[in-house]
Amino acid sequence: MYLLLFAFVWGAGAAHGRALEIHAVVLTVSDLDRSVAFYEHALGFRKVDEGLIADGSFDQITGVSGLRMRRATMGLGDETIELEQYLAPSGSPLPVDSRSNDLWFQHFAIVVRDMDAAYSHLAEFPYQAISTAPQTIPASNVAAAGIRAYKFKDPDGHPLELLYFPPGKGNPKWQERSDRLFLGIDHSAITVADSERSIRFWRDLIGLSVTGGSLNSGPTQEHLDGAIGAVVRVTGLRPEQARGPGLEFLQYVMPVGGRSSPRYRPNDIAHVHLVVEVDDLEVLIERLTCSNVNFISTRVVHINGASFALAAMVNDPDGHAVLLTQR
Repeated sequence: MYLLLFAFVWGAGAAHGRALEIHAVVLTVSDLDRSVAFYEHALGFRKVDEGLIADGSFDQITGVSGLRMRRATMGLGDETIELEQYLAPSGSPLPVDSRSNDLWFQHFAIVVRDMDAAYSHLAEFPYQAISTAPQTIPASNVAAAGIRAYKFKDPDGHPLELLYFPPGKGNPKWQERSDRLFLGIDHSAITVADSERSIRFWRDLIGLSVTGGSLNSGPTQEHLDGAIGAVVRVTGLRPEQARGPGLEFLQYVMPVGGRSSPRYRPNDIAHVHLVVEVDDLEVLIERLTCSNVNFISTRVVHINGASFALAAMVNDPDGHAVLLTQR
């Protein structure tokens, strides 16, 4: 999704127990080697680390008993994704008929230096298109004019987006000189049923700040989403710290009929979650518990040997998963 049409800021959560940074996007994959090769060669990521996880503490975090998992950490610019293959127990695949208005839909946007070159490079690899072709936001949309976007799916069906910002648009870092074609990750976007309800979770409980909003429609949106008559309410949010990707809500006014999420388990291929670092996890967990938020993990889990000491995984109101961590 292209950037928002205007910006405004609301206060973010309480003084403690608030989000500091979206640290990573995590995708469950069916074949780690295949996925690593796709993200490396088709999209310019570099493999930072790879390992095998078979630790009871991760059983508690994911709610998956007796798990054995291969994980690869992939970097692009300053941002990170993690690819996880569950060797045991295996989960269900992503529905082949998934659509952008289904409430399990989640993508992340990869910023490119040159859209035509990136699109041509991607065409050399196997993928499934969502958009008909790269779309350019028209001049009538003054704030977003000239931004280009293209949506597609990785080998497991996870939706992704290429995003190009012309001068004066987006984070200033995307305008820095670079000889890399693929620059980094701007945001992750989730489809939601009710933007106000999602704001109450992500802003009032988790502590992100709302930074902007727009209502997107017309032929450009239809071709971008591969959906006739698409009308999408977009809301952008950011954590307290400026670095790292942001979050977008996509509420589809049209087309109607988006399916509810079955709350996929972390070992299901459809599963995607954000890793969000917070300043005081115990305080945040109390707030989430009082608000009857659904926990995937067994509340707060203490971890040894990881980049964080405490973790808990929860669902947002639409079933999207988030791993909350504290160093």
